Amino acid sequence: MNRFVIRVYGICFNQIGQVLITSECWNQMPMLKFPGGGLEWGEGIADALKREFREELGAEIDLLRHFYTTDFFQISAFNSQQQIISVYYLVKLANIKDSMFSDWDESFPSEGEVRFHWISPSVFESDGPLTFPIDRKVGLMIKSECV
Repeated sequence: MNRFVIRVYGICFNQIGQVLITSECWNQMPMLKFPGGGLEWGEGIADALKREFREELGAEIDLLRHFYTTDFFQISAFNSQQQIISVYYLVKLANIKDSMFSDWDESFPSEGEVRFHWISPSVFESDGPLTFPIDRKVGLMIKSECV
């Protein structure tokens, strides 16, 4: 059965203009992406994004403004019967410890582990390093605004 899946992501900058990304491995697939995830039943988009940051980073966020919503057809990388709709917000981290972040070295963690990295928007390209086409488009949008 074909269905829509809604996902929400946060775009967060540090004081020197780097963007927060995650590296993780899920279902044997290594991914480099923006922090966030899927909505759960009964959640609104803002509540889902706040929950994802609490779960992944143990951090509270403030939503600053909407940045982008998918405007093209995108099939899920995990289920060919699902169309992905992604919503991106600019967010500000409220309570975060620098010890949670590591330098991005192009390696990926083991299954189920998530790592957090600050990365320069200058590395965003149409063919990488972000894993998913929607994230790549957003990365290019960020790059064009920052560089």
